Amino acid sequence: MSEANLITAEGLEALKAELEQLEGAGRREIADRIKTAREWGDLKENSEYHDAKNDQAHLETKIAKLRERISASEIVESASESGVVSFGSTVTVKDSAGAERIWKIVSSRDAEPAQGKISAESPVARALLGLRTGDTARVVLPRGESEMTVLGVEA
Repeated sequence: MSEANLITAEGLEALKAELEQLEGAGRREIADRIKTAREWGDLKENSEYHDAKNDQAHLETKIAKLRERISASEIVESASESGVVSFGSTVTVKDSAGAERIWKIVSSRDAEPAQGKISAESPVARALLGLRTGDTARVVLPRGESEMTVLGVEA
């Protein structure tokens, strides 16, 4: 089995919901496509049938990977000490350019920067972890160094 998948409780629930959808509606949709394609006759030259069977294989692989990921998941709670940036925290920062940003610190697998979710392994998150409201961190980014001040932390 692969290494533990650090995840928030919210992230684990999203994985379980995705798995449930794939095992239910996803499998039914593929089964209907296969059934319809079989009704068209000769399977040797039936591209719709072969496409549906390939899609079925991909779906089952995705389901297996999700099950493995869920079973290897280790829920990480936010630090019990409130006001400290930790895994699962939502942190508001102001950078050296004066821009305010809000980020939730999540696992690398759940990171979606466009949605405000950054990996705990990212340079920004690593610099912020353990800080409190009012603390400042110096972060080395690809485009240069930046200073970030923590304006607020929510568990």
